[in-house]
Amino acid sequence: MYVRQAELKASAYKVDDFPGWERPEIAFLGRSNVGKSSLLNKLAGRKNLARTSSTPGKTRGIYFYLINDDFSFVDLPGYGYARVSKKERERWAPIIEEYLGARSNLYGCLHLIDCRHEPTEDDRLMARWLRMHSIQRVTVATKADKLSRGAMLRQLTVIRNKLELFEEELILPFSAATGDGREVLWRAIQALLPHGKR
Repeated sequence: MYVRQAELKASAYKVDDFPGWERPEIAFLGRSNVGKSSLLNKLAGRKNLARTSSTPGKTRGIYFYLINDDFSFVDLPGYGYARVSKKERERWAPIIEEYLGARSNLYGCLHLIDCRHEPTEDDRLMARWLRMHSIQRVTVATKADKLSRGAMLRQLTVIRNKLELFEEELILPFSAATGDGREVLWRAIQALLPHGKR
């Protein structure tokens, strides 16, 4: 995928902030510090499109990035953010649920899992929630450069089993550091988008 244009178009801190467009959207989901912003930047070919941070829980809203004026990447707050106050988490939860459960132009999700670790209970709950709501997803094993090929293959099996993924459901390794997996992931994203947006 050649990305000729990528820009932040909207920041939503409440449901009324969601953009009113009809463009297809692909959401990015994962625990805090799993590498959502780094992955988004690497896919878009922009270093600082999404701000990255070493402090988990920095994404405090839902951010809509317009790609090629055709479709949008949507970065949701990370879950499992232990350092964020309970009050703050409770404020985000209904906004995230409203987005995932009712957004008509959501065509799929990238569910990010750190390949170095087994999926957490939060990861498993999110995987079940997506299945229950019939939301298409591609599971992405991030930080793939941290493991050898053999270790990665073993971890992909562990992640698939822990998340109870069906055989036909994709799980793809990706490294934001090296770009390995970028083209394969782009093809998977294009398969989620409606015809004409690919």
